[in-house]
Amino acid sequence: MIQVVDVREPESSDSLRTFGAVVQALREYHRLSREEFGRHVGFSKHTVASVELGRRMPDVDFVEAAERVLGNTGALTKAAGFLERQRGLASWFRKWAGLEQLAIVLDTYECRMIPGLLQTEAYARALFTAQLPPLDDEQIEDQWAARAERQQLLSSRPNTAFSFILEEHLFRRCTGGAEVTRELIHHTLELGELRNVEIQIMPTRQECHAGLAGPVQLLETPENKWFAYCEGQRGGLLVTDPKEVSILQRRYARMRSQAHTLEDSRSLLRRMRGDL
Repeated sequence: MIQVVDVREPESSDSLRTFGAVVQALREYHRLSREEFGRHVGFSKHTVASVELGRRMPDVDFVEAAERVLGNTGALTKAAGFLERQRGLASWFRKWAGLEQLAIVLDTYECRMIPGLLQTEAYARALFTAQLPPLDDEQIEDQWAARAERQQLLSSRPNTAFSFILEEHLFRRCTGGAEVTRELIHHTLELGELRNVEIQIMPTRQECHAGLAGPVQLLETPENKWFAYCEGQRGGLLVTDPKEVSILQRRYARMRSQAHTLEDSRSLLRRMRGDL
């Protein structure tokens, strides 16, 4: 039985390639070369080629200009609507992001960085600017826009129960500097006041705990099916086998008992904020 599903995808996703193929077909129908079409839409022939080959996400200006040049059929605008959900998301994360939109329970243990749902813009940008290979300005903006959109889940789904277990050292590291970390802690405390959000801190001085194998996310769908997601440096695994998910659920439950209580976690965060 297959226990995990590797959700990594090629950098050029099927939907990007399909959109690009539509652009190319319409361009060729109008007997325009890439260079000629590029002049009409205000983009270089290299950008046109990247879009047509599915290597680049088209921005709004490109779609609007291409629509005008290629007949105002509305086809490109509608097709681009299906791409927005993927813009700024790692290819291997997209399936999990789709499940997040439906979840009635979402549990997250993180030991590498503050989870995206809890990040401030300053903290997120500090992470983006440190990535290798380096991101360009457009990629950074796309990634922050996608992250900010995901964060709406905390307020738009008040009946979803969100639980987070965060390692203490994630705040102690001071990613982005003291001011960024102070804002991050304040933001985390505010989110912890929401009725549907619970945040616990796993103390650094902990001889052992059930999450040492790495980060994990768990979610329950409205049909009461459970899935798990584990992410590494260059890919992610969507875990669908009930037996494997059950093991990860038991580990998460153990971690909740090993982490600080909700009140003790809030007290620790306040002390760390005061120390900055």
